[in-house]
Amino acid sequence: MGAGHGHGLPPRGTTASYAYRRRMQAVLVIIGVVLVAEVVGAFLSGSLALFADAGHMLADGLGVALALLATAIATRPTTVARTFGWQRAEILAALTNGIVVAAIGVLAIVGGVRRLGEPGEIEAGIMLVIAVVGLVANVGGLLLLRSGQSSSLNVRGAYLEVLGDTLGSLAVVAAALVIMASGWTQADALASILIGVLILPRAWLLLREVLDVLLEATPKGVDLEDVRRHIMEIPGVVDVHDLHAWTITSGVPVLSAHVVIADESPPGCGADSVLDGLHACLAGHFDIEHSTFQIEPEGHVEHEHAGHA
Repeated sequence: MGAGHGHGLPPRGTTASYAYRRRMQAVLVIIGVVLVAEVVGAFLSGSLALFADAGHMLADGLGVALALLATAIATRPTTVARTFGWQRAEILAALTNGIVVAAIGVLAIVGGVRRLGEPGEIEAGIMLVIAVVGLVANVGGLLLLRSGQSSSLNVRGAYLEVLGDTLGSLAVVAAALVIMASGWTQADALASILIGVLILPRAWLLLREVLDVLLEATPKGVDLEDVRRHIMEIPGVVDVHDLHAWTITSGVPVLSAHVVIADESPPGCGADSVLDGLHACLAGHFDIEHSTFQIEPEGHVEHEHAGHA
């Protein structure tokens, strides 16, 4: 005897990053404007740091564009071929973002090291003006995305990209001021290296979170032993095994388990009552709305061939 039950996934248009799509669109426009300004400024000033930051802005612009595309794709309805829909598209976009950002960081460091030995002429005034413009624009982007970066990997990827741009702009501003004050042009190369150093750790943090989702690790904040204890406290439940929790996309944790109920359950503690208690428990205590349970009588485990956890 086995019974399964589950709640549907969030309806179309309710993924964690969907609510921030307009803000990401605004950030994409900001990135585009600053990118053009930095490319022009880099040519006019001869600044490698501005080129590095422009490359970073290009990667970030592509990343935000991918995030927006993935957000749109993720709202497509489920089908018999894709029963979870396209919600994992957001995670794939975050993976792409992390890889691109890491590559840009490496290139910025390599270019900066090469420029240290071959410093060139730099127009520090132009460099400073463009860097300040970029700094102001990036701060605006951070304010737009700050509230959403804690609830969505997709939005967090965009937020971290803009944060890296902000730090990069600060480095370029500092380098320009040093060059204007002392004429030490190697400050430009050091700023490029610093931009790369700032990029790589955040790329790793994003990639690590993405890998956790793709490897179906237990969602952060969900203690399976605590879940097991709560399930065992439901009247009529005598055991739980094959307990698994994972994440489909940001904000969509799911859980499945085999739940054993007593052959002679107390009055009012039949399979339907246990299912209602299980779903209420998971949604109320652990904020897991999508859960699937197989209800089994005592002794049924002896007929199963799969390993139990």
